[in-house]
Amino acid sequence: MPVVMVQKELRSSKPDTLEVMVDDRCAVENITRFAGSQGYSVKTETLGTEYRLTLSKQ
Repeated sequence: MPVVMVQKELRSSKPDTLEVMVDDRCAVENITRFAGSQGYSVKTETLGTEYRLTLSKQ
């Protein structure tokens, strides 16, 4: 579900930068893969049991 939410946000608002919080490593991998296919680079930070992804338009 997180990747679907990111997909909707990127398509609707086309942001230069988007910050996403998830709590599942699989979601990190899926979002990173999708973001890359849309021309975004992804920086991942681990915050305890959560991950902060910062997507930036390349």
